[in-house]
Parts: sequence; structure tokens; C-alpha cells
Amino acid sequence: MPRALSKADIEGFRERLIDAAEHLFATHGLDAVTMRQLAGVLGVSPMTPYRYFKDKDDILAAVRARAFNRHADALERAFDETPGDVGTRANAVGDAYVRFAFDNPEAYKLMFDINQPSERDYPELVAAEDRSRATMTRHLRELIAAGLWQGDAGLAGHMFWAALHGPIMLAFSGKLEPGYDAETLIAALRDAIGRALFADAPREPLKA
Repeated sequence: MPRALSKADIEGFRERLIDAAEHLFATHGLDAVTMRQLAGVLGVSPMTPYRYFKDKDDILAAVRARAFNRHADALERAFDETPGDVGTRANAVGDAYVRFAFDNPEAYKLMFDINQPSERDYPELVAAEDRSRATMTRHLRELIAAGLWQGDAGLAGHMFWAALHGPIMLAFSGKLEPGYDAETLIAALRDAIGRALFADAPREPLKA
């Protein structure tokens, strides 16, 4: 008879399973990963993962939710803890985004490379995605609140987001030519968008 699991036992195993799944999903693709493989990586019976997750899609949702929350954590810390004015802190958000992607490539790929048709069935994933998405406009809304800029924060946030995400994914897929690394391309795009959006603002152009 299996022993009763404590809350700490359950959370600990879930985290280990999520760690294993993040690596396998990112390395081999969703279709190539099975519950049996995940169990094998952890050295448990093939049925053990089912004690913690309903199925593979349930695990993937948990993996992606954790990644989106970690992403949001990094960007929120950058804005909240960076010294300086709101513009300096806003620029730190863009830097944190790039660092997160290159420090956590497996998690980043799963966040954006894989779309689950049943996402709405996983409230924790939806909440994590919404929180992560909000980090792309929060600093812009604070600039508006401070009277430093007038504009569409949602549109501007998506413009900066695209400028960060595009070069990162090109780098991950090996599509950038020598001499055009992602960081150089991102810096140029951030500067161009910042100068266009904030040309009339009474401050240095934002490069968030």
C-alpha cells in the first residue's frame, strides 16, 4: 500500500517532474515525450506521474505556467528593484527580458513555441500568461501616469515585445548571420522604437 504523501512530498515531486518535462519537451518536442519517458528520467514506475498530473497535457500546462511566472518574476524585480527614475527602471525591464530568455532557453521556447488548444482548461497557466504579458506594458503605463508620455501602452508594449522576441527566436533557430547577434539587433530595434515613440517626450528616448 503506497504511503500517504505529505504536501511537501507532493510539491517536491511535482517540481522534479516539471524540471524533467521542461528539458524533454524543449529538447525532443511535445509529440516525442511520453509519460513513461518522464517516469524513467525520475526513476519511478510508469504510473507514478499520474498520481500528480492527469496526463501529459496537464504536465505541459504546469511547465509553461511555471516558466511564465518565472519570466514575470524577473521583469517585475527589474522594474521594482532597479534604482533610478521610471525611465531607467523601464529600460531595465527590456534587459531582464533578454537575460531571462538566454539564461533559460528551454523554458523560453516552451512559453512561446508550443500552444495548447485547451489552455483555458488550465486557470493557473492562463493567470501566469496574463501576468507575464502585463510586464510588457506596466512600465509604459507608469510613464503615462507620471506624465512623461502619452500613447497606447498596449500597442507600444507589443512593439517592444516583438523587437525582443524576434531576434531571440532567430538566434535560437540559428538564423542570424555572423556579425548580427541577437543582442546587437535587439539594441538597434529598441533604440529605433524608443526614438520613434518618445521623440516628443521631455527625456531620453525609452529603450524598454
